[in-house]
Amino acid sequence: MPVLLAQHRTAAKDAESLAAAMKAEDEGHLHEAESILASLAAKYPESFEISASLGEIYAEEGNYAQAAPLLEKAVKLRPSSAPVLANLGAVYLKLDRNEDAVRVLRRAALLDPKNPATQSNYGLALMQMKHPAEAAKAFATAASVKAPDDDLLYNWSLALYDSGQYDEAGEVLSRASNLGTSAAAQSLMGDICEKQKNYKDAGEHYVAAVKLDPSEQNIYTAGIEFLRHWTFDPAIQYFQFGVKHYPASKRMLLALGIAHYSNNEFAKAAPIFAQLLNSDPDDEFVASLLGHDCSLMPDDSPGCSSLVDFAQRHTKNAPVATYAAASILHRPSDQQDLALANQLLQQAIAADPKFPESYYQLGVLKQQKKDWQASLAPLQRAIALRPAYSQAHYRLALAYSHTGQHEKAQAEIGLQQKYSQQEKDDLNARFRQVTTFLVSKN
Repeated sequence: MPVLLAQHRTAAKDAESLAAAMKAEDEGHLHEAESILASLAAKYPESFEISASLGEIYAEEGNYAQAAPLLEKAVKLRPSSAPVLANLGAVYLKLDRNEDAVRVLRRAALLDPKNPATQSNYGLALMQMKHPAEAAKAFATAASVKAPDDDLLYNWSLALYDSGQYDEAGEVLSRASNLGTSAAAQSLMGDICEKQKNYKDAGEHYVAAVKLDPSEQNIYTAGIEFLRHWTFDPAIQYFQFGVKHYPASKRMLLALGIAHYSNNEFAKAAPIFAQLLNSDPDDEFVASLLGHDCSLMPDDSPGCSSLVDFAQRHTKNAPVATYAAASILHRPSDQQDLALANQLLQQAIAADPKFPESYYQLGVLKQQKKDWQASLAPLQRAIALRPAYSQAHYRLALAYSHTGQHEKAQAEIGLQQKYSQQEKDDLNARFRQVTTFLVSKN
């Protein structure tokens, strides 16, 4: 009898403690409630109320790793509890356990479809799992239950945007009260307008985002928008601003270099590409950009010297070896190392015997040595590989003229004139290719 009486008194005392913990939690005294519940959990590990309550407190305190096993236990004890499922799903989201979050929140939403917080979290979990169309439906359900706040409208709009429903995304986002004051909302509206082909509006929204929050991402996005539509001067201004304020941003510096390059400002682009190549000496894309840039300048640029070192270390890269040789040939005659240029061109031809620019530059080298006869063969080979090679036709005309073959020289001049416009078009296509590459990475 005494033992049974003691057990009864203990149970009654624990019930009072549980009630006190619940009261403390309701009043916001989480630490007090946590202390009581933790003690009770040790004595009653299979109690649904204790596990659920203590798990919820840990979640509110941000101790998600401690909250998860307690909420999982509570769900196991009572699988039909929508609130606990919702809490567990929210914790999984915080722990980046997105697949688990979708699974649990789907169950919670089925059990309690009119709970806007559950539907909203379900939408967030679906977004993390790259299911934007389903997420948009969840957000729409949340918005139908309760007047949506700005965060819900933004998430709903983003889900619609990611699922390709651009008009609907714009309509939803336009309802946000903070559209004019939120940089994130302005940036998303810019994305929406871009997809709707409202390019002027898109640019204005991106600019507004920068004014509200001059973050690296917002500056870069605005610059890319101008670059995308070949409005190079404002693009350069934004990227210059970005480089000044975010000097460690390599993508900003690369974008600035490409903007200068696409704007035919080759002398300004070369030092930027050289700086990037020096920071990553094995970056073949940047080396190629620097090579293209240097090949388009009539004179040598200090930045172009980086090509030689790169080419000597990457012997299988025919284009860069060719551009490196061309950069040597662009130097003043007293600074040219023709033996090194010849070595690089032979290296390029060995790496890729079908790259016409290597033969063209070899012909130029022979002509700079006044060996007009020897320049004929490489120039003829360059034209055989690329018949519309305007510059090669011009150089071949010079070779024919200096070797007394005047009729052939006149014929080559005619071909040079015929293909010169096509060569300009090819160059513009190259600019577009480089610009498109950068834009596609955004």
